[in-house]
Amino acid sequence: MPWRHKSNPTASVLDDFKGDQSWRLFRIISEFTEGFEKLEHIGDAISIFGSARLEADDPYYLKTVELSTLLGKNGFAIISGGGPGVMEAANKGAYEQNQPSIGLNIELPMEQNANAYQDISLNFRYFFVRKVMFVRYSMGYVCMPGGFGTLDEFFEALTLMQTHKIYPIPLVLFGSEFWGGLMEWIKTTLVEYETIAEDDLELIKITDDTQEVLDFMIAHRAWKNRQRLF
Repeated sequence: MPWRHKSNPTASVLDDFKGDQSWRLFRIISEFTEGFEKLEHIGDAISIFGSARLEADDPYYLKTVELSTLLGKNGFAIISGGGPGVMEAANKGAYEQNQPSIGLNIELPMEQNANAYQDISLNFRYFFVRKVMFVRYSMGYVCMPGGFGTLDEFFEALTLMQTHKIYPIPLVLFGSEFWGGLMEWIKTTLVEYETIAEDDLELIKITDDTQEVLDFMIAHRAWKNRQRLF
């Protein structure tokens, strides 16, 4: 008997896979079109990723509010996945600073409720369309503690930069205690097996300091603005 996950896919997901391919293509195009139209003018934006499961009294939730507030005060818009936990904290700081606060929400088998701190709220059926929006409209990534989704976004951006598919952007892991084990494994196992180059580690920054994150982003914004002059 084939292995099955204990949680069955929702009917809507199954219907989508069984549906007519041409209609699915139209849905994909419509999601790209809406995303491009609504995000075209947001300016310099930082994407903040992290767990939906962290409560409002969690230290990393509070650090995320502190970081997004600091970024907002310095003219950065914030993009999150639109849900609760760290995503809510990310949107909250920007929203309270009257900076653009964007939520890129996704339809999931377990319903994800959109947080209340979004000026622009987009809803996606397809993860890959949503990922394009994060990459296209972000000039920096911050990964707070999170699960598979956060790891997915982190490694996606890392791979795109390593393979020169996008220009380098600040890619920050916030929380040395949380991320330290992963970084040690990358530095030892991947480098020792020569599956990555040691220089690839320069693409990743790790910190526990919100001011340091802001400094990374301001320096990158200044570099980006200089490139526009030439």
